[in-house]
Amino acid sequence: MVIGGSGHIGTYLVPRLVRAGHDVVAVSRGRRSSYTDDPAWREVEVVTADRAAEDRAGTFPDRVTALRPDAVVDLICFTPESATALVERLRGHTGHLLHCGSIWRWGPSRRAPMTEDDTTPPIGEYGTAKAAIARLLRDETATGGLATTALHPGHIVGPGWPPIGPLGNLDATVWHRLSAGQPVEIPGIGAEFLHHVHADDVAQAFEAAVTHRDAAAGREFAVVAPTALNVRGYADIAASWFGRTADLRPVTWDDFRGRTDPEHAEASWDHLVRSHCFGIATARTLLGYAPRYQPEDAILESVRWLVDNDRLDVAGPLTAP
Repeated sequence: MVIGGSGHIGTYLVPRLVRAGHDVVAVSRGRRSSYTDDPAWREVEVVTADRAAEDRAGTFPDRVTALRPDAVVDLICFTPESATALVERLRGHTGHLLHCGSIWRWGPSRRAPMTEDDTTPPIGEYGTAKAAIARLLRDETATGGLATTALHPGHIVGPGWPPIGPLGNLDATVWHRLSAGQPVEIPGIGAEFLHHVHADDVAQAFEAAVTHRDAAAGREFAVVAPTALNVRGYADIAASWFGRTADLRPVTWDDFRGRTDPEHAEASWDHLVRSHCFGIATARTLLGYAPRYQPEDAILESVRWLVDNDRLDVAGPLTAP
C-alpha cells in the first residue's frame, strides 16, 4: 500500500512496485492523477481517502489495516500523533512500515557532508515533527514491535511542479532574471547548500527498502542526489541554460527581506539557514541506492517541463542540451 500514491514520489514509486511484481494499492484524495502517465497504473487498485479528515475521525488506521497490506509506504504523515495511531494499529498485522520523512529532521549543518547520525537538533515545526516521528519509529522497531524504516528526501524535484530555486524559495521571477542576464540579489555570499533529489530517485530508494526489509528495518536514510549545489553554483548553472552568466549581487539578510515578498523571504531563510549537504553512503551500502540524477539534471528537467508547458516566464529559449 502506498499512502499518497499520486503525489511527487508516488507517481514514480507505484509503477516501480508494479513492475517489480507487487500487487499495489494506492491511496490518495482522488483530486488529480499522477504527474506522469504510466501503463502500470492500470494494474493498481486505487482507494480514495482524505487522510487528514480520517485521522481526525480516528478511522484511517482501520481503513489501512482492513486492506491487509504486507507493507505500507506512508508518504503523507506529518505529525507524531498520526504516526503513532498507524503504528499501533499495524503492529502485528503488517510486515513493514516505511515513512517518508525529510532531511529537515536534522538541524542546520555543522559539517559537510552530513550523515544520518548527525545530532544537530531540528528547527521549526515541520522539522521537529519529522524528527519526532523518526524517533518513535526507531524506538518501535528497537523494542521488538513493527518493522519500520524512515527515508528522508531532500528537495524533491521532477517534471510537473516547480523546483526550489537558487534562492531557496519558489519565487519564479528568479528564472526570468537569470534567463535575461539581469542582476539577482542573494543574501550573504551564496555559499549555503541546497540538496535536491529527483522524485524517481526517491522512489528507487523506497523500492529498495521494500526489497531489503531486513537491512532497512529500524534505520533512517538520507535520500538525496549524489552532490548538492550552493546558491552561487546553482545560479551560475541555471543562467548557463539560457546562454547567460549569472550576475549575482550579495546583500544583507535585512536588505533581502526588505525587497522580497515575506513568504519567499521566509522560505529562503528556512532553506539556507540549514545549508544541508548529505552523504548517501548508508543508503548506497545497505539498500543499493544509486541515484540517476545529479541535482542540476533533475532541476533542468523540471524547468524544461515548466517552460514547454507555458508555466514559467523566461526571457529566452533554453539552450541547454
